[in-house]
Amino acid sequence: MFNNIMVPVDLAHLDTLEPALSIVADMAKQYDARITYVSVTANTPTSVARTPQEYEQKLDAFAQERHQVHGQPISIKVYSSTDPIANVDDLLVKAIDEIGADLVIMATHLPRHLDIVVPSHGGKVATHTDASVFLLRVTQ
Repeated sequence: MFNNIMVPVDLAHLDTLEPALSIVADMAKQYDARITYVSVTANTPTSVARTPQEYEQKLDAFAQERHQVHGQPISIKVYSSTDPIANVDDLLVKAIDEIGADLVIMATHLPRHLDIVVPSHGGKVATHTDASVFLLRVTQ
């Protein structure tokens, strides 16, 4: 049913993603699917990496570690942006098309009143793609 599972990853918040990553591994094994880890970083230095190239190397290392856990085929895709917060939703939708993802599994926060003004990334991605989107609540 699913061939390529896309997982948006923010390397600055890996601790909150762990519950979602185990579900991704289970789904990939169940469907014998590839997992593509996608991330958006700034063009300028961040707390994670000084350059987009360094960020890509770190995402690749993360993906290789996850591959050792679940054994499914993996790939990565990194986008750099002058304003990652403003552009992340559009870049994630672009990634879905570019990599041919048929399922997106995203960690998301619990609903808040602020979501009326600033909608969640998962909600926006789900309304702008034909791929299935599975949002996992992160309670941390």
